[in-house]
Amino acid sequence: MFNNNNRGRGPGRGPREQYKDEFNEKVLDMRRVTRVVKGGKRFRFRATVVIGDGKGRVGVGIGKGADFQQSVAKGKADAKKSLLFIKLKEGRTIAHEASAKYSAAEVIIKPAKVGHGLKAGGAVRVVLGLAGIKDATAKCISRTPNKLTNAMATMEALKKVRLIKPQKAEAQA
Repeated sequence: MFNNNNRGRGPGRGPREQYKDEFNEKVLDMRRVTRVVKGGKRFRFRATVVIGDGKGRVGVGIGKGADFQQSVAKGKADAKKSLLFIKLKEGRTIAHEASAKYSAAEVIIKPAKVGHGLKAGGAVRVVLGLAGIKDATAKCISRTPNKLTNAMATMEALKKVRLIKPQKAEAQA
């Protein structure tokens, strides 16, 4: 009468479907933060997570939790809320140069020809790579080594990118 596959979850319910997420994720930064209380120190973790599908969608999120896994899960959920869609030129690069400043971080991103590769460092490279940008040059102008602010500055620069539509020949004549 009862299905033996349900693993004690009642009649009619089978095993749970495993949900496959369409995003790749990368933990950009992990910090142990401390709160001093009367009894001593309380440790928590802060994770900076970047997610992207390699097709123009990318997001950066921050999560705090009692342990590593919890903070990464919260960071991933936060990154999904701040998802940004970029239209890629020829599926490989951005349409035009963009620069932005976020807190102490300042970033410039320039498009490149096909086959040039992704010339960027640190947090900027991770964000652009997960967004699916394969040919671009990027530079962190500021001196800050903070990965979170560099990643957020990259996101601000990507928000400024607009895909330039090619003009028709008869419109110019």
